[in-house]
Amino acid sequence: MCGKIDCMFATKKELGQHWLYDLESLQAMADGIDLKKTDTVLEVGPGLGTLTTVLARRAKSVVTVEFDADLARELVGRVPVNNLRIVRQDILKFNLLELPKKYKIAANIPYYLTSNLLRVLCESTNPFSKAALLVQKEVAERVAAEPGDMSMLSVSVQLYCTVRLGAIVPAELFTPAPKVDSQILLLEYRDKPLFADIDHDRFFRVVKAGFSQKRKTLLNALSAGLQLARDETESLLEEADIFPVARAQSLSLEQWHDLYEVLASHGKA
Repeated sequence: MCGKIDCMFATKKELGQHWLYDLESLQAMADGIDLKKTDTVLEVGPGLGTLTTVLARRAKSVVTVEFDADLARELVGRVPVNNLRIVRQDILKFNLLELPKKYKIAANIPYYLTSNLLRVLCESTNPFSKAALLVQKEVAERVAAEPGDMSMLSVSVQLYCTVRLGAIVPAELFTPAPKVDSQILLLEYRDKPLFADIDHDRFFRVVKAGFSQKRKTLLNALSAGLQLARDETESLLEEADIFPVARAQSLSLEQWHDLYEVLASHGKA
């Protein structure tokens, strides 16, 4: 149930807005990033400020980025603290270089934004240290997937971060209730790159080709995606010690790296 004042702010379906009031879930997000009084935390889409309030009590400073102009304007009165900076902007266009190194992130992310936002955050030259992102449960599971169920999304995030699944947040704890449950996705940016010797653009070109036809074998997908002859592709896969009949979702990050190295050594990545 929302309060009288909160009900004045009708959610905008196109922005995927669902208000979360459950204090236990909000605190679990702050706990998940081990938020301390010395930290700067970035909040994406503060909405009505319920999470913002929790973060402001624990952090040195909170930077919120809100696309909705009405919500951004009202947030000042909703969270009257002196350690809050409100930025009215699309988070995908926000300059992360403005934040201090090792900043943390907490956010309730709408479904339509998740993949693009994860890519922007992970690939930034000023990466976060820890993040607690509330996303659809299915999406959280996809990001945290292990070989056998991997996807382009899980490879993309796990290359940069270690991933854990936090608490499940049932749909009924939101106003209005979404159609599915959510889950806290906990990310910790790797202190050292998992693989120090890769060109990320070329690496992801290989991965994208592998997942371009996920119902097909890697032999077929890579041959088509990288425009290689089948016999050449088969030979390269065997050199990387990967079965040509394997499928992209079965490969570990280490196997993707082995495949990339083989392809790069032959000028095919």
